[in-house]
Order: sequence, then C-alpha cells, then structure tokens
Amino acid sequence: MTMERKEYHVIAETGIHARPATLLVQTASKFNSDINLEYKGKSVNLKSIMGVMSLGVGQGADVVITAEGPDEADAMAGITETMVKEGLAK
Repeated sequence: MTMERKEYHVIAETGIHARPATLLVQTASKFNSDINLEYKGKSVNLKSIMGVMSLGVGQGADVVITAEGPDEADAMAGITETMVKEGLAK
C-alpha cells in the first residue's frame, strides 16, 4: 500500500489556530484513512483537535500531511481543498 504525502507552507496570520484546526480535524474525520500532521519532527493524528493544537503551528511554518488507507487520495484532496479555501496554506 502506498501513502499520500504533501507538504504545505502555512500562510495564515494566525497559523493553524483554533478555528482552522477545527475545520481540518472535521475534514480529516470524514475519511477512514490514518491522517497525520507533521511539524518540527513531531507527528500527530489530524483527527485530534488537541494533537493539532499542541503543535502550535504558526505563520510561515512548513508542515507535512500524510494519509494512509482505503481513501487516502480522497482524504488528501479534501484536506488540500480545506487548506486552500481557508487561506491556511498554498
């Protein structure tokens, strides 16, 4: 099985703060795949609001999101759409 992996450069002034983190968690939770957010050598489950918030991702950060599972391509597409639509990353 392969794994989807994508890097994002965070452009939002507030970084991945409460509201955007919630939207990302809600998006990730729609999929069956294991989805992780990596930042500064730490990896957390993107379906966990506490995990995402604990990373303290700020503006200008480079993060990696990985998805592995039966709907990984759809999951990555959905997350990318949320990141772009919310002005979080490009």
